[in-house]
Amino acid sequence: MTINAGRVVRWPHRVGVVPTVADGYRRRRLTTELEQATAGGGAAALTRVLSGLGGVGKTQLAAAHAHHVWSRQRVDLLVWVTAATRQGVVAAYAQGAYGVLGTADEEGEQAATRFLAWLATTDRRWLIVLDDLRAPADLTGLWPPATPAGTVLVTTRRRDAALAGGERRLLDVDVFTPVEATAYLRHKLPHEPVDHLHQLAADLGHLPLALAQATAYLTDRGLDCAAYRARLADRQRALAHLLPEPEALPDEHHATVAATWWLSITAADRLHPRGLARPLLELAAMLDPNGAPVGLFTTSAVTDHLSGLDRGAGAEPVDREAIADALHNLHRLSLVTHGASQLQIHALVQRATRDQLTPGQLDTAARVAADALLQLWPAPERDDPAGSQVLRANTAALYEHPRHALLDLHCHAVLFRAGRSLGDTGQPAAAVAYFTDLHTDCLRVLGPDHPDTLTVLHNIAQWRGEAGDPAGAVEVFARVLTGQLRVLGPDHPDTLTTRNNLAYSHGRSGPAGAVEAFARVLADRLRVMGPDHPDTLSTRNNLAFWRGAAGDPAGAVESLRQVLADRSRVLGPDHRHTLSTRSNLAFWRGAAGDPAGAVESLRQVLADYLRVLGPDHPHTLTTRRNLAFWRSEAGDRAGAVEATEHVLADQLRVLGPGHPDTLASRRNLARWRDNDEG
Repeated sequence: MTINAGRVVRWPHRVGVVPTVADGYRRRRLTTELEQATAGGGAAALTRVLSGLGGVGKTQLAAAHAHHVWSRQRVDLLVWVTAATRQGVVAAYAQGAYGVLGTADEEGEQAATRFLAWLATTDRRWLIVLDDLRAPADLTGLWPPATPAGTVLVTTRRRDAALAGGERRLLDVDVFTPVEATAYLRHKLPHEPVDHLHQLAADLGHLPLALAQATAYLTDRGLDCAAYRARLADRQRALAHLLPEPEALPDEHHATVAATWWLSITAADRLHPRGLARPLLELAAMLDPNGAPVGLFTTSAVTDHLSGLDRGAGAEPVDREAIADALHNLHRLSLVTHGASQLQIHALVQRATRDQLTPGQLDTAARVAADALLQLWPAPERDDPAGSQVLRANTAALYEHPRHALLDLHCHAVLFRAGRSLGDTGQPAAAVAYFTDLHTDCLRVLGPDHPDTLTVLHNIAQWRGEAGDPAGAVEVFARVLTGQLRVLGPDHPDTLTTRNNLAYSHGRSGPAGAVEAFARVLADRLRVMGPDHPDTLSTRNNLAFWRGAAGDPAGAVESLRQVLADRSRVLGPDHRHTLSTRSNLAFWRGAAGDPAGAVESLRQVLADYLRVLGPDHPHTLTTRRNLAFWRSEAGDRAGAVEATEHVLADQLRVLGPGHPDTLASRRNLARWRDNDEG
């Protein structure tokens, strides 16, 4: 013991109330690091700053560590500080000063200064825990000193630069691992099947606070995991209605999951630029929690939306810099994780954010996010499977929330773009499934005769043909045409497009009749749209192609040369339709008796496809297959076989074994090998 100012200080000494460790608490990855950080060894210890989203268990980690070192007598002084305000820190330090120095008559700041000075010189082992630091500036002049005798542990939702570097180490606290989450649930719900616990943990995003409150909720109501998960899956239920009421929270829980984050959201929204963090979080809440493209938030769709909000007098203009700063503010408050190209957000934060929006605000946020995704989508869609998948995943997540918002009066264009993306990246069967599901929703919301419902059905037909089912495509196109003639009339552009594609699908089943059908469509497109309309040029290209298939390759070559000149002039040399005409021209040039010329032309087309669309795009792979074919026809059978083997390997990887283009490459190889053996 020590006598200070007539007082007896008994060691070890504790200041403040350390929270109890929750029932079912699990050791975590950071637990060992914190235990190893306890002062000792002669070197000044680092300050550990535990940072993370509200609800990940930062305070519990700190409390468990404090109880651990106290019970094992590894510290002589333990001070637990509720650091939400500067006044709270000063008061705790003053209490510490009184406890070890007997300075009861000093002002708070003066007592705190004396206490910090004592910490810097004492050889007593001490641990200071600063829990729930909300503003790093509150610790200006109040950071405990770095000494060999002391250890400092901070918990906060902030990620500011002031909390890292030098003698401070910022440690990110994440959600439970799946193993940790399941172990916790097994303790709380011992009679539930393990697979049900896995599913519940995943549904709650492995968030410790959510797991604790959900188990309390379902236990109080006599629910099992399956029943609770069914309620959780109901998007009409607010998150607050799936967790305990404030008066029924588990021990040491001061707020529900949803309420836990609103302090952080408000703080982020008050940072410069004021009033932008919250609306950006509302948009992020509509998207894929695993990663939304950062570029989406600086599209004109988003900047126009934000510029139209009432953010109060003197609000800064909305530009790319302001948006970047606001997104980083959300990151600083641990509400999102801001990477170089993607923004991640916990699914429950998303749900809590959406719960605060009115139906009208939800619809607006959905449409703004959809417009932004559409603006971000590249055209043409280059060989970027990961980028395409991110855009499709965000469209799917967006569509899952207020579905009617994207089917209000019409089907939003981003829904068509996502389906075409599947087909354009070599997944026609997936495109058929996607548009089939979308068609079901359009029938229910828009009705069978809505033009967009018919357009969705048109896409089903198109991708059925691309997937190797020309007869099925013909059948569906015929249904679409019947509806469009009735609803839109014979001269509507959509009707003419369906006639064009129906003729193409008939040609795939057999070229007879395709030339005549295309000629009729061309006549009507020339009359309605004019000679330079891209759709007119498409029909001219198709008419020329099927002339070749019907036995007139020389006529196809002459027509395609004219189409190429017009497409180059109207669309530009790098447009995918221009490149398609060049590819068709090369093919029929070979069929007309010039295989060497076809090889040379296809090599040039391939170089441009590689530059414009990338190596894995289906059009690039088709051009490689055709190039190999004409190499064989030009006398280079060995080179053709080798090239086809390479393209087949890539087709299997990109398109799959059942794709028509993959099967065509297999047939070419089989034919050449049979001929060689013969």
